[in-house]
Amino acid sequence: MRREGSALQGLGVVTIKEIADHFTSILVVVLVILIVGTAVAVVANAVGQIKELTAEDPFLFLRLFTRGNLLPLAALLSFLVPLIAIGLGFDAVSGEHNRHTLSRILSQPIYRDALLFGKFLGGLFTLAVTLTVLWLLVIGFGLYGLGVPPNAEEMARAMVFLVVTIAYAGVWLALALLFSIVFRSAAIAALVSLGIWLFMTLLWPGLFSPIIASMFTSGSSDVLGALETQQAFARLSPSSLFNEVVAVVLDPSVRSTQQSMLAAMGLALIERGAIPDAPIPLLQSVLIVWPQIVGLVAGSIVLFVIGYIVFQRQEVRA
Repeated sequence: MRREGSALQGLGVVTIKEIADHFTSILVVVLVILIVGTAVAVVANAVGQIKELTAEDPFLFLRLFTRGNLLPLAALLSFLVPLIAIGLGFDAVSGEHNRHTLSRILSQPIYRDALLFGKFLGGLFTLAVTLTVLWLLVIGFGLYGLGVPPNAEEMARAMVFLVVTIAYAGVWLALALLFSIVFRSAAIAALVSLGIWLFMTLLWPGLFSPIIASMFTSGSSDVLGALETQQAFARLSPSSLFNEVVAVVLDPSVRSTQQSMLAAMGLALIERGAIPDAPIPLLQSVLIVWPQIVGLVAGSIVLFVIGYIVFQRQEVRA
């Protein structure tokens, strides 16, 4: 009991210190201002587009996240959220090594697991606060620009989108924390994290996963089977999982994660008894993408556990 109480106390101390450090870090402040400023500009542009193009739409507010002349807000967050997550985690442990403070911290009544959990929770809390503020700004701009309040269904879907975005950010935070443990140099940890982010976001879903999938489905005439195989490989990328969740949650008319790919191929998804373009309930939308949501959470847990094992086996020198 004494060890558990001491561990929880140490966890709280480390978490609060990490949160304070993040909110006073110049790098983090610059990244947050960049993301929030860019997102606000995108939403302002989307408001003007929605006013011009959208007539009687029961889900007007959701278009704030999916409309835009250059890039919708959801797609922008898919690209920029990993940046701030990596910025929060790339020097979490390697920075302590470089400052020669890790041995001093662990000489206090703070266990290694409490230190690592505290650093992860501090970063995740900072991301959650940042994304929540951004979410509230989007809702506020929508109220001011559109002049109509969102209904309960829209607010519920927007809340699910916020929670999924935080889970998506947690994957990249865990990845950056892992490389911060593996590499003693913060610069190398940042470069490797950014390299994997670029590869998994840009190259893997659009280039490598179709090539690998074609090796398994060559000679087959089953179009849907080939599409499922390609999607299975693409889902190794967190950005692909996030984009699939966003496409279903923010558009109530979407009934499958394959719907956009089938439309691009000139095919249509036909469900027995379904009315085309009719909205489906939120619960059904969540059930469609529940495996993707679980995949994002599981990815964070697996990466954190790997980092935890590596950190426990490392030798700490003064």
